[in-house]
Amino acid sequence: MDLFKRIRENAGPLGKYADVSEGYYIFPKLEGEIGSRMTFDGKEVIVWSINNYLGLANHPEIRKVDAESAAEWGMAYPMGSRMMSGNTKYHIQLENELAAFVTKPAGLLVNFGYQAMTSAIDSLLSRKDVVVYDAECHACIVDGVRMHLGHRFAFDHNNMASLEKNLSRAKAITDKTGGGILVISEGVFGMGGEQGDLKGIVELKKKFEFRLLVDDAHGFGTLGKTGAGAGEEQGVQDEIDVYFSTFAKSMAGIGAFLAGEPDIIQYLKYNMRSQIFAKSLPMPFVIGGLKRLELLRKNPELKEKLWTIASALQSGLRDRGFNLGATTSCVTPVVLQGSVDEATQMVNDLRKNYGIFCSIVVYPVIPKGMIILRLIPTASHTLEDVSLTLEAFSAVAEKLSKGAYTGGFAEVRIA
Repeated sequence: MDLFKRIRENAGPLGKYADVSEGYYIFPKLEGEIGSRMTFDGKEVIVWSINNYLGLANHPEIRKVDAESAAEWGMAYPMGSRMMSGNTKYHIQLENELAAFVTKPAGLLVNFGYQAMTSAIDSLLSRKDVVVYDAECHACIVDGVRMHLGHRFAFDHNNMASLEKNLSRAKAITDKTGGGILVISEGVFGMGGEQGDLKGIVELKKKFEFRLLVDDAHGFGTLGKTGAGAGEEQGVQDEIDVYFSTFAKSMAGIGAFLAGEPDIIQYLKYNMRSQIFAKSLPMPFVIGGLKRLELLRKNPELKEKLWTIASALQSGLRDRGFNLGATTSCVTPVVLQGSVDEATQMVNDLRKNYGIFCSIVVYPVIPKGMIILRLIPTASHTLEDVSLTLEAFSAVAEKLSKGAYTGGFAEVRIA
């Protein structure tokens, strides 16, 4: 069979909806200044779909630094990979400051979160090693694990008994190969909002010899006394062997970093192929990253405002009988029962008639018959935004229960 014939005949589980959903449910176009209220389909909507946790995306100091650094340096400097010609004192300064913020002795600045996590896993593991990871880890972790040429085991989500069972399987293998074990979890699982049981994982270090890699993309800046993340929140930051976070959430930027012991970070620096063979992060993103980290460190009120909004939203939804799953973070999943057709009708109603824009999650991401409307509160939201959203959710939930959204897939085309 011709390769393209197979592709043209099978668009994939989401691609099959492209003709009737692209630009509205999938690849929607939000316009205007980044904030809690933006324009969608020509109307103002309250936006709960952007991971701008601390509201830094449009912070005036951030905008000023971003503009000034772009004017001073342009978007090309430095040219080449960091290893060959793209290193600067500012790149080194940012990675050092990031490492210090998460209380690790060394850090490594990397270009993109997805790419870096996949590459870090590939670099840390040899054929003799075994990787054991949470079954609900992010796709970047799953893709990194798939690259591993040795054994890999997934443990049931946040289930320490399952982890222990798989660690025993891993040890039986490494006893023969002479390899090591890497456990991977997340600080906060971005879909359901629950924190990874880092404390439980670390407790198993007393029984098994392994190293722990944590993807704390959603925890960095939002959890812990200083904002250093889920490890700080749970009191086990020192037991995280390799800490990772992206700038795409609390930092509202582009880039990512890894932090850990100096010799391990040095090893990654010289062996992560995604960085060795990629152009260095452009200077405006580095200078902008320094400013973002400064604001995160010096303005704890940003995290406090975030949690004021998150708490009001989550308590308000729970008081109205909504199921928020097991979230222990700002991520707010509203779990409902219904079909894909009902989900599209309901989201269309929310956006068109109530001015509420949130992400829709349906099969095949979650089991058939379930709908998750995921809300991401930020420091830029207001209590008025929360109040209007609660009223809207009560209204559409009542319509869903009465069968008002059974008219089939809501096909919507916008310019």
